[in-house]
Amino acid sequence: MCSRVLYRGGHELVITGRTMDWYTPTETDLWAMPRGIDHEGRSLDHPFRWTSTRGSVVASGFDAATVEGLNESGLAAHLLYLSASTFPVRNPTMPGMCISIFAQWVLDCFDTVAEVVDAMASEPFQLTNATIPGGKPATAHLAVSDATGDSAVFELLDGELVIHHGPRYVVMTNDPPYDQQLALCAYFDEVGTEAFLPGTERPADRFVRASHYLDRCPSTDDGDLGAAYVFAIVRNVSVPFEASDPQLPNVAPTNWRTAIDHRSLRYFFESTLHPNVFWVDLLELDLSEGAPARRLVAESGPIRAGEVSSSFAPTPMLTFLPEAPDGEPA
Repeated sequence: MCSRVLYRGGHELVITGRTMDWYTPTETDLWAMPRGIDHEGRSLDHPFRWTSTRGSVVASGFDAATVEGLNESGLAAHLLYLSASTFPVRNPTMPGMCISIFAQWVLDCFDTVAEVVDAMASEPFQLTNATIPGGKPATAHLAVSDATGDSAVFELLDGELVIHHGPRYVVMTNDPPYDQQLALCAYFDEVGTEAFLPGTERPADRFVRASHYLDRCPSTDDGDLGAAYVFAIVRNVSVPFEASDPQLPNVAPTNWRTAIDHRSLRYFFESTLHPNVFWVDLLELDLSEGAPARRLVAESGPIRAGEVSSSFAPTPMLTFLPEAPDGEPA
């Protein structure tokens, strides 16, 4: 499930792209999330609580989780599947944060990747698992990127948080864990990818292909052209529709693709089943405190084109998935 790339061009152009791969439609909608929303971490006991201080536009999964988004400061967060994730045994004395709302907390509270890394290093809460509709555990890792081009990846391995922080962490797919992905990419760097570029839909092969094309991408300071470059890469690592195996959600068809322009605060969305790319300019959304949350039906909505901020409609807040009982999938 999913691939993510981070492109840096000229004149502070930074664009992050991703694919959303899953063996069923994810019923994804886009949400305008204003400042001043009170949230809680959806753990079964002692949930972490906060109030959003940054507005954002986010993509939901099953209208029950924030799977990615962009906030007013140009900070982006992307949640990708990682079957190797192992959550710690729940310590009820610590505040809890369900993985379903983790990305929303990042977007609500921070301006830069470095701020997120510093906050997570202090262990403000314990991350907990959820159950995705269909019965799969919500094992995932999170990538964050900002308007400076900084990047970080957060993984839970053997119950411990592992953080990869630095501008070199520009590509991410699913399994194996990130250290092993980097090792695989280093191997292909050594043997060369000009004569042989792995072409399957497996996450490791997608990681190598995305790295190969990102390294060779022309530099531009034009935001529209940069978005086109990023879409070209994420389309190359998209997974075709085929008879997918629910037992292998890390190798599943691509349902949609996005590109985030951190400089202009523009969020592009492309459904695999629709012929057009449309986008949201955050500066056109009312994200002020007291404004209502607003939704745009995206994955299963009508065919859209151009800038669509005026098409968001007020709606009750999405209900985030709660922590799975005993930290295990239901």
